[in-house]
Amino acid sequence: MSAPLFLVEPLPPGDVVTLDGPEGHHAATVQRLRTGEKLLLADGRGGLASAVVVSVGRGTLTCSITDRRYVAAPDPRLVVVQGLPKGDRAELAVQAMTEVGVDEIVPWAAARSVVQWRADRGARARDRWIATAREAAKQARRSWLPAIGGTTTAPAVPLADVAARTGAAAAAFVLHEEAEERLSAVDLPSGGEIVLVVGPEGGIAPEELAVLREAGGVPVRLGAEVLRTSTAGTAALAVLSTRLGRW
Repeated sequence: MSAPLFLVEPLPPGDVVTLDGPEGHHAATVQRLRTGEKLLLADGRGGLASAVVVSVGRGTLTCSITDRRYVAAPDPRLVVVQGLPKGDRAELAVQAMTEVGVDEIVPWAAARSVVQWRADRGARARDRWIATAREAAKQARRSWLPAIGGTTTAPAVPLADVAARTGAAAAAFVLHEEAEERLSAVDLPSGGEIVLVVGPEGGIAPEELAVLREAGGVPVRLGAEVLRTSTAGTAALAVLSTRLGRW
């Protein structure tokens, strides 16, 4: 089994470090790491350190760092604009997309989204996305944490922002069940940002599709099957990860 990863900000500069707080509790109490076991420490921005447990306390670990390295950010960068799903499907989508390598997830208040993020409810929902991405990144042993778009005051972006992001990207694709082109066959850039737009349960409205096409978004499909909004982004990322040599 690969060594578990724990997130620390910043990455400790010394050769011997104490892991405490929530990460220390998880390592010592939940995962029950013991003296001599190996672990990874990451800062979420490419910094990575290998370490060995030298002692265990109540909710804390003392570790000896054996190696340090920096993992460059992936290029092209994969961004998914996710139409807000309903219920727990949102967290499922964020978790799966993080595990397969998304670099940024942008919550989108699409016209057909059943869920609407307003006021404090929206801020709390975005915080859950951030927490879900963090835990999924640890599970996947990722050295880079995916960013979650939006802000505390505007947690889900409007169509105008999606169109602007689409226009600025090296390539932008809109997942649509009626598209003729397949994501597995379209031309991909060698660098920059690739944006994938995923609609909510009700799909992307015609007027939204028109705006995204005008901005440079190319409608694509994955196959004959129609996927749920919570799985479409993950499937599309898997296709791109394979084609770009990430997998």
